[in-house]
Amino acid sequence: MKAEKLLAELNRLRHDVDKDLTDIEWVTLEHAFCFISYKMGEFQAYLDEQVRLGNLPQDIDV
Repeated sequence: MKAEKLLAELNRLRHDVDKDLTDIEWVTLEHAFCFISYKMGEFQAYLDEQVRLGNLPQDIDV
């Protein structure tokens, strides 16, 4: 499972919501995207561990 694939989907979701600093959905998506994009190495390590534990498939088709 590649972190970039999940980050791209999160970015797509983020752009589906109108920017509104008072909307919890937009704020959540925006800051989750920003944080994960800054911590890509750690996110990839997390995903690798989840695959190893059987909590995620090796890959997801999009």
